[in-house]
Amino acid sequence: MVNPVLLIVVPLVLAFALPLVGLISKKNIKYIPVLAFLFNFVISLLLIPKVLHQAIIVKIGGFLPPFGINLFVGPVGILFSTLIALAGLLVSIYALSYIKEGSKEKYHILYLLLLTGATGVVLTGDMFNLFVFFEILCISSYALVAYLGNKAGIESSIKYLIQGSVGSSLLLLGIGLLYGQLGTLNMADIANQIHSSSSPSIFVPMVLMITGLGVEAAIFPLNAWLPDAHSSAPSSISAILSGIAIEVGLYAVIRIIFTIFNASSFLMFFIFLGVLTLLIGEMSAFSQKNIKRMLAYSSIGQIGLIMFAVSLNTQYGVSAGLFQMISHTLGKGLLFLAAGYMIYRSGSMDISSFEGIGKKMPYTSLAFTIGTFSIIGLPPFIGFASKFMVIKAALAKEGIIFTVLIGLALIGTIIESAYFFRVVQVIYFKKGNGNQVRKEAPITGLIPMFIFALLIIFIGVYPNFIIKILNSAASELLNRIDYIRSVLG
Repeated sequence: MVNPVLLIVVPLVLAFALPLVGLISKKNIKYIPVLAFLFNFVISLLLIPKVLHQAIIVKIGGFLPPFGINLFVGPVGILFSTLIALAGLLVSIYALSYIKEGSKEKYHILYLLLLTGATGVVLTGDMFNLFVFFEILCISSYALVAYLGNKAGIESSIKYLIQGSVGSSLLLLGIGLLYGQLGTLNMADIANQIHSSSSPSIFVPMVLMITGLGVEAAIFPLNAWLPDAHSSAPSSISAILSGIAIEVGLYAVIRIIFTIFNASSFLMFFIFLGVLTLLIGEMSAFSQKNIKRMLAYSSIGQIGLIMFAVSLNTQYGVSAGLFQMISHTLGKGLLFLAAGYMIYRSGSMDISSFEGIGKKMPYTSLAFTIGTFSIIGLPPFIGFASKFMVIKAALAKEGIIFTVLIGLALIGTIIESAYFFRVVQVIYFKKGNGNQVRKEAPITGLIPMFIFALLIIFIGVYPNFIIKILNSAASELLNRIDYIRSVLG
């Protein structure tokens, strides 16, 4: 059997080996991330059948948990590691031609570290290692936001750094308080002992940890950094920040709520917070004239919808929330990649500068349109299937409150449709400057867009293709006793 620790070790080793490759051939360093995440994607796919049969517990150094550090590779972990590897692979192919400025060597090292950190977060079974991997992800993100070296990028990176550092400090403080009370850092052991501590002493670290992780997850009101960071970073990094980084932050929040603290009594609060995040994100996106800021605020809205679905605390609701995560990663990844070359060719991020670009860049414009239709939830795209599941899961909950919340969520979707259709109208139905020559994106840009679009359509038509792993992942999150037994025996 393939050891899942390779999913972390291989990209991490390649990140540190990349300067050595650069000494041999500067031209070939850009292919290292492609090879790293192709490897991770293949390994993740090979592990899926084994993990669905039984979770894999990796004991680092041979020490049994809770005394030793372990990885927990269950349905949730393998779902996210596959998604991270897929997005990482496609975006690294896109970057082959897209990244032309700055130090390419530093870009690819930071890119490898960012996704290594993300993979570590979703696979670790140890709280302190979750913090370490989370810091690797965050620090790499801060640097990549400022990669272009312009004033806007550096300013956005500093804002992100300040808010992210506060969040990381709160997370570490919460972990420290838990360790002081329980004397363990193993997630399963903490979950097993948590009932023995008094409610006030548990409530404080829980709030600190969720707040700290909520900054990276872009949960309202902790998301002030996101629009500036996404609009200033290279579009390849915007795709990863939106499609992977904030979702990994949300995964950590979900893992802490369900597995460690079993905080079902607080889920109604998170349902309201999810709807509030959704509405604020969509209304903010509606007023934007900058395409990347619009997409960034849209991501906040999507995170709110995912949070709403998962907080329903039902098998179907958690499955729907995880499905929406996949939908968001594929849709927003495609949108940022398409927008990246539309911005590059037009020389502006203003939506108005895309007038008539549909005729000049037909394939890129089609890719952007497919991403748009999926995000707003039109059939036969994946966004329709995921949003349909969310609504169906919410309708299964009885009561006037849930009816009102569903109505508010649908209003958010209508707002989302309005601003996305406005962009499509500019692309196809407005006449641009006829003298302006705009070339289509290169083949290395079109290939990842095509694959993203193909997956969006295929899973939208055949959602049962991933339903089994979604249901298994939902069961893992809801059945914390099985998680504890799997790790501690």
